Amino acid sequence: MNLADMLSYADIGQLSRIATTYQCECNGNSKNDLIQSILSTVNRRDVFEAQIGAMKLEDLRFINSLLFDARDAFSLEELIARVQQSRFASTAEEANRSVDGGSEEAPVTKKAAAAKTKAAKLSNKRGTSKEKQVPEDGPRDTISRFKQYGWLFNGYAGPNRYLFQVPADLKERFKETMERRLVSQVVYTGDEPHAYRDEQMLMGEDVAQLLNYVHLNEIPLTSEGFMYKRNVLQLLELFGVKEQLPGKGEWRFGYGRRMKEYPNRLSLIYDYCFYKGWITETSTGLELTAAGKERQALRIPEATDKLYQFWLRLYKGPIPNIRAIVHWIDKLGRSWVSADTMHSTLKPYVKPFYYDQPETILEQRLISMLMHLGLLRIGDHHEHGQVIRMTPLGRTIVAGLSIDDEAIILNS
Repeated sequence: MNLADMLSYADIGQLSRIATTYQCECNGNSKNDLIQSILSTVNRRDVFEAQIGAMKLEDLRFINSLLFDARDAFSLEELIARVQQSRFASTAEEANRSVDGGSEEAPVTKKAAAAKTKAAKLSNKRGTSKEKQVPEDGPRDTISRFKQYGWLFNGYAGPNRYLFQVPADLKERFKETMERRLVSQVVYTGDEPHAYRDEQMLMGEDVAQLLNYVHLNEIPLTSEGFMYKRNVLQLLELFGVKEQLPGKGEWRFGYGRRMKEYPNRLSLIYDYCFYKGWITETSTGLELTAAGKERQALRIPEATDKLYQFWLRLYKGPIPNIRAIVHWIDKLGRSWVSADTMHSTLKPYVKPFYYDQPETILEQRLISMLMHLGLLRIGDHHEHGQVIRMTPLGRTIVAGLSIDDEAIILNS
């Protein structure tokens, strides 16, 4: 439903709170006057953009998580979880500050340390009453604030009355306003780079290469279920894209069941074939299943949209808002754009995953994998350095694909 429909179902108390938030001048006892006044105010572009511009970063992350969800209704518990997920920046900054402070702090004597501890205790006692007077904004406060803006509404009847929705027309206005906001923060080249890398269709062809390699070779596995280095190198030589083996001791987990030992792209292809039931790991080695033999006999590339759908769902675990980030990469990458400015613009919306920092997630898990999938090109520009642009295929797939929202979890 659109905003007008949801306002018509809201009670006069909620309408009054929304009207007060927007400082509407109307008859507070007339539901019709309240609705008309709210609509005329909210539909003004300057008012709406001012509200978005005044939002805290964590609120922007929260609304982003709702805009690109396949569902249109959320329980209170789900909304609370989304709000909590959106508050990751302060935790990371505090962690960085504590690490930096620990490495740079000069050694202190026992006497100085005791004095410092005593001063901290006195400071805490003095600050206790002040802290109680200004409690931290909790998830329920955020949800209440969004209701007061008219951006969240309860259902009006039956089980739906316990669910919350964002008006459909406001979703589109949020996206348009966010797009203008983000586009203003990046730099476009205005001309073509002198060279660029494009891998359209190559991953689909390499799915067929993997199945053919397993069909033609006996492939023993380690006790942990991995291919030996010799077989991995042979397979990489057959692929359209060459990758380096992961370094020893490199931190790798969360992005697939074989991510630990295989390069990023090979890991995705391998996990895709495993998920489709085309390969199986037995005590004698890696083999094709009956379905895998049928697929191998076709000798045709796998469709890019199927690989993209699998990638989104597989990476959704470590990157919960992957749909939103990919959408903004698509919008920002309609023309050749500076990679540095895209990274700095999107980094605040990317949550760290253990030791994977936002920069690494953007570069290796998102942008590089989108290139391997054939959805974007990465170029070198004489003035702007690395630049990025979506391919026509990428724009079509990202814009038109509807997928199940559940993340894929591959058991070891």
